[in-house]
Amino acid sequence: MTLQEAMQTRHKVSKYQDKPLSADVVQQLNERIEAQNRQYGLNIQLVTDSKDAMPGVIAALMSKGVRNYIILAGPDTPDVDEKLGYSSADLMLYAQTLGLNSWWIGGMYSRKNAKKNSNAGENAKIIGIVVVGYGENQGVPHKSKAASDISSYEGAAPDWFQAGVAAALLAPTAMNKQAFTIKGKGNQVSMTCDNGGYSGADLGIGKYHFELGAGKENFEWV
Repeated sequence: MTLQEAMQTRHKVSKYQDKPLSADVVQQLNERIEAQNRQYGLNIQLVTDSKDAMPGVIAALMSKGVRNYIILAGPDTPDVDEKLGYSSADLMLYAQTLGLNSWWIGGMYSRKNAKKNSNAGENAKIIGIVVVGYGENQGVPHKSKAASDISSYEGAAPDWFQAGVAAALLAPTAMNKQAFTIKGKGNQVSMTCDNGGYSGADLGIGKYHFELGAGKENFEWV
């Protein structure tokens, strides 16, 4: 499965089988995480075989079988939310190619336990977690806006721009707001996101998806 195929099939999954990740899958995830950390100066970390991702009441009401998660952490810099969002999008789709399912959580996870399990240091910023594992199902597509609701192009929009917008609409966003504004002119594209405290992470996730759909060779960000 390619990342493009994973983008089409990945949906939020909150209930998981009682099945541990194999050593090979853990190794592949850790290698991908380390590559993201090196490239963007982050402190993302995989936690396996742990049931402390969420507070007990929330875990009982909204999830089942969560035992592996990725802590999204990095230095507390102005652009760290976007970098972590971008990297988390890559990791979710990569996990999908390995036969796993995922769930991006920004508000309902245990901040105390994430901080305790993270090796990022006292001053690092943690913006959320990504649950990974073998889902009881494959999830369902989220409700999506129309391309015209979030994008505009000066002139006739080329195929790559339309493909990028379609890909961005597949991206998971906080509360499924899809608060993107994507504008194109020639080979230049701008993208903003207005979603409160999650705008940076959502922008990073959206940019990753747009690049995957449009092809980075076809445009430049402005």
